[in-house]
Amino acid sequence: MRISNCKAGIAFTTLLLSSTVSYSAGLLKPSNVSYQDLQIKTHDVHVIVQDGYSRTEVEQTFFNPNQQELEALYSFPVPQGAAVGEFTYWINGQAVTAEVVEKGRAKQIYQQQKEAGNNTALVEQDSYKTFDVRVFPIAAQDQVKIRLVYLQQEQIDTGLGRYVYPLEEGGVDDAKDSFWTRNDTVKERFSFTMDIRSSYPLDGVRLPAHPNAQYTQIDDQQWQISIGSSNNNEQENLNSTPENSVKLDKDILVYWRHKPDLPGSVDLISYREPGKKQGTFKLTLTPGDDLALNQGQRDWIFVLDKSGSMAAKYQTLIEGVRQALAKLPVNDRFRIITFNNKAQDISSGYQAVTAENVENSLNKLQATGVSGGTNLYSGIEKAIKKLDADRASAIVLVSDGVANVGITEKKSFLKLLDKKDVRLYSFIMGNSANRPLLEGMSNISNGFYASVSNSDDLMGQVMLATSKMTHQAMRNIKLNINGIKVSELSHENFNSLYRGQQLTFFGHYYGQGAAEVELTGKVNGQKVSYKTEIDFNNGQTLHPELERLWAYSKIKQLEKEMDYLGESADSKQAIQELAVEYGLVTNYTSLLVVEEPVFEQLAVKQNNKQRIIKERAAQQQKKQQPVTDNRADHKQPMFSTPKPSFGGGGGAVHPLWMLLLVVLKLPSLLRKQSKAP
Repeated sequence: MRISNCKAGIAFTTLLLSSTVSYSAGLLKPSNVSYQDLQIKTHDVHVIVQDGYSRTEVEQTFFNPNQQELEALYSFPVPQGAAVGEFTYWINGQAVTAEVVEKGRAKQIYQQQKEAGNNTALVEQDSYKTFDVRVFPIAAQDQVKIRLVYLQQEQIDTGLGRYVYPLEEGGVDDAKDSFWTRNDTVKERFSFTMDIRSSYPLDGVRLPAHPNAQYTQIDDQQWQISIGSSNNNEQENLNSTPENSVKLDKDILVYWRHKPDLPGSVDLISYREPGKKQGTFKLTLTPGDDLALNQGQRDWIFVLDKSGSMAAKYQTLIEGVRQALAKLPVNDRFRIITFNNKAQDISSGYQAVTAENVENSLNKLQATGVSGGTNLYSGIEKAIKKLDADRASAIVLVSDGVANVGITEKKSFLKLLDKKDVRLYSFIMGNSANRPLLEGMSNISNGFYASVSNSDDLMGQVMLATSKMTHQAMRNIKLNINGIKVSELSHENFNSLYRGQQLTFFGHYYGQGAAEVELTGKVNGQKVSYKTEIDFNNGQTLHPELERLWAYSKIKQLEKEMDYLGESADSKQAIQELAVEYGLVTNYTSLLVVEEPVFEQLAVKQNNKQRIIKERAAQQQKKQQPVTDNRADHKQPMFSTPKPSFGGGGGAVHPLWMLLLVVLKLPSLLRKQSKAP
């Protein structure tokens, strides 16, 4: 799409939880079963953020208080961008590493081993919603231990890093939740520790939902954070029960902030196994703050979910719309569209922002009430049918994003947006909301999305989004690397670059030496170009995880193509082959543990075991070394201006965002923030 500023449609999407009940990570058992709940005895999390990605390691022990052996099923939300590739199950005191197997075959083997009474475990991905871990058996009055590890790209936006350990499941899968009961209580020990080792100096760390977390600043580039059930001051914050146990029902969210006025930069890390021709690299571009402010008036189209799932939030939603409309400039216009089983324009077209028009529309909104299902497609379709080509437009969608009436196929949503000159800016709230649908809609419209947790600093998220709405964006982005052979370049869907965002590319390279890197794009229709020269060395041995991250990025690229073009046997096979080779859980593959001799009997190669040995050795080596400077363009800087920093140049909070603040009850959250360090 080619969209001029005057025709740019902008949409902001925030997902509300679809139920008043917030489910959480935990052990599941079928409802109405008489045996005692299996228990989570310990839950220990260790995160390390370094070199542009994070590694999360979770160890848990489960206990069976019953007099018969049982199977444990542990379910937790899928973390955004998580490449899950390591799972360990202790059998007779010995750690056994899981191997990646095609999903159907893995499930069949697990069931066969279970029926034979053998030790076995399985990790599966349940669509976009959860990872489900099955372990058998837990002997009567006995316990088992498991470890799960996943990798994620570091998220840096306008100088802010953000990490979420998701525990709030969200409760959008009614069929699953009605069948299972959930034990989300840790009986003996909960701990969360995080090491941040930044290539760039930091000036602050913050946990908005856990103000009593313990912070230790080692130096300008290193911080340590800890939360634990042994910390009495933290008990209330972790939702402890009267028995001083801990519930896994609140996301742990960590922000870290770079010091201001850091230069725009290019960062490079690479890995090549000794003796191999092919290496793997990760290239991160952080442009300077040279995207100018946009000017102009807009039409605001509020698309509001009035389905039955919104009952608990509807009055708050109306008040949020009232405050948002009251603060719009007099020359702006608005429409209000509601939808449940079908969509309705209750404002009867665009209205001038006057007190009388606002009050009339709000009265109609109040009178509609809530009921029925969620025909999300009809709401969006009605909103984009009457966009005014002479005015910039903003679509404000308030929904949980779980379409269950009318057209629900993702491909249909993508085609609808692909035909229109409209940007979709999506805020995705809730760990079980339909994130792939909203991400796909944002990408196809060259917009952006951001996940929002109930533990977030919502004012900060609003400020970040405002600077993207109010500033120009770079379109038609291309990256060229010359002077060294590069192949299999992979990246997230960066057709557009907004203020504060980074560009990250993964790829393979051959040989070594200097390479010219050029980034091109268009801003306001004018071509822009940034160049530098960087060195690809013979390959570091400290980053074997790059191979998994590259494979995960390629898999996500293939999945996006399938979303739009439809599933094909070739694409499915390509995903399976990548996942098996690089040890990743996908919609088509699972992690399987059987007793060591059984792997050989089943002709399952233990490649993942060898990969994990290599990765752990590199982690130990990095731990003993100082924080590394990964910047690759010191000699010839690619960007001439400093990076955007949080709070700088974004202007005041736009009145539109008052809707988000009121709907999500920001005032009470801000009161909590005032107590934080």
